Amino acid sequence: MTDSTQKKLTRRRFLKGSLAVGGALAVGGTGYRLASDALGRDYDPARGEALLAGIQPGDPGTLPNLIVIATDDLGYGDLGIYGSRAIRTPHIDQLATEGMRLTNFCSSAPLCSPSRASLLTGRYAIRSHVALTFYPAGSPMDLIFRIGGVYPHGVRGIPEDEVLLPELLQRRGYRTALLGKWHLGDRSPHLPRENGFDYFYGAYFSNDMDPYVIYRNEEVEIEPPVDQNVLTQNLTREALSFIGENQAQPFFLYYAQPFPHTPLHASEAFRGRSAAGLYGDAVEEIDWSVGQIMDTLRDLDLDERTLVIFTSDNGPWWEGSPGLTRGRKNLPFEGGFRVPFIAHWPGVIPAGTVSDAVSMNFDIYVACLAAAGIPLPDDRIVDGQNLLPVLTGEASALHETLYYYKGKRLVGVRHGDWKYLRRHMTDNGGYASLSQGPFLFNLATDPNESYDMIESEPEVAARLAQMLDDWDAEMEKNVRGWR
Repeated sequence: MTDSTQKKLTRRRFLKGSLAVGGALAVGGTGYRLASDALGRDYDPARGEALLAGIQPGDPGTLPNLIVIATDDLGYGDLGIYGSRAIRTPHIDQLATEGMRLTNFCSSAPLCSPSRASLLTGRYAIRSHVALTFYPAGSPMDLIFRIGGVYPHGVRGIPEDEVLLPELLQRRGYRTALLGKWHLGDRSPHLPRENGFDYFYGAYFSNDMDPYVIYRNEEVEIEPPVDQNVLTQNLTREALSFIGENQAQPFFLYYAQPFPHTPLHASEAFRGRSAAGLYGDAVEEIDWSVGQIMDTLRDLDLDERTLVIFTSDNGPWWEGSPGLTRGRKNLPFEGGFRVPFIAHWPGVIPAGTVSDAVSMNFDIYVACLAAAGIPLPDDRIVDGQNLLPVLTGEASALHETLYYYKGKRLVGVRHGDWKYLRRHMTDNGGYASLSQGPFLFNLATDPNESYDMIESEPEVAARLAQMLDDWDAEMEKNVRGWR
C-alpha cells in the first residue's frame, strides 16, 4: 500500500468517523432537547378537566350576551374617538359615546399569538408558553423556529391544560363562536372547536401567512388564494347570522377581525373613501361591520342584554397611528402595547364615560366571567382583575403594576405612573438594531416616553429594576402559575 493510498484511507476513515460522531451528537442533542421541552412544559390536563366539571349551568334568562371584537394591529390613534382626523369611525365612536372608553388599556404583548392567549386565558401569555407568533405547520418559519428551539419548550399551540374563556362559558350555557383569526395553533388539540368554540369561521393564522385558508369549523370553506377584499363582508354576514340564530339563548361571540394587519384589503364600496389610504379604508369597513352588529342587536332587542367590547391585539405595524405614544408593534414602548378599548352595555355602563384606570387585555377574561357569574379558577394564578367595577363607575383604579414581555423576555414594568424598561432593541433610527437603555419614564408627565428619568430618579429606577428581577425569579419557580 502506497503512502498516498494510506493517507486517503486514513482521511476517509476520519471523515466517516466525524460524520458518525456528529450525527450521534445531533441526534443526542435533539433527543435531549425534546425530553427537556416535554418536562419543562409542566402540562397538567387533569386540572382543566376538573375545573370545567365544577362549572354549573346558569339561568338563560339572566345571563348577558358577550361580544368581544378584537382587531389586528389597530393603533391607539386610529379611531375618531381617539383623535384620528384621517379615518372616520362613527359607529365605533357611538359605542364610546353610549358607553365607556379607556385611555390606559394595554395588550399583554406587542404581537399576535401571545396577546390572544392572554385575552382568552386571563394570564400573562408566558404562563402558557406562548411567547412568540405561531407559523403554519411545515412552513419555513415554523421549521426554523422548531429546529432552532425558538418556541418555548417546543409549544406550538395553546396548551390543553389552559382553560379558555369560551370553554367556561360553554359549561355555563353559552353558545360560543369565533369569527376571524385564531392564531393559537393549527393542529389538534389546538384547534378552535377543541378549545371551547361551538362554531368557527375564519383562518388559523394572520392574513399574510401561507397557505391562508378560510375554514368553516374543520372544513375548508375557501381555498387559497382567498379574496380578502370581501373578507370583512363575509365575517359580518357570519356574525349577523350567529346572533340571529342564537337570540333566544345566551351567546359569546369572539369576532377576531383580521384587519388592518397587512396585506391591506377593503371591498369595492370602501376603497378610496378614507383620507388614510387603503389602511384607513380597511378600518372604515371595520367600523361599518361594527355598525351592522349593533343595528342587529337593537333590531332583535338584545342591546341591553349584551356587553360589547371593542379593542385591538397590539399596536400598529407598518402603517397606522399609535396616537401620541412612542413606538409600534413588537416594541415595548407604549405604541406597541397601548390600544383602544371601548365597552358598551346600556343600563349597566354609564354613557359617555372615560377612565384612565391602568388595565390589560387579560382583564377582559375576568370581566366576562364576572358578567356570567362564573367564579375565577382557583387552581392557577389569574393575572387579570375584574374590569366590570371600573366600567360601571364603581371603581376608578385596577392595576398598580403591570409587566411587559417582548417574546420570552421580560423587558419592562409599569408601577403607578412610572415605567422602567431594561436594555432592548428600540426604534432609534440607524441604531434600531442595537440595544438601548435602560430607561425610566413618567407616563403621567411624559406619555410618549421621550425623557429618560434614571439620572433624576435613581431610587425609583432601582426599585423598579428590582421588581423585574423579583418577578423573573418568581416566574422561574412556577411559570405556569399552578396553585
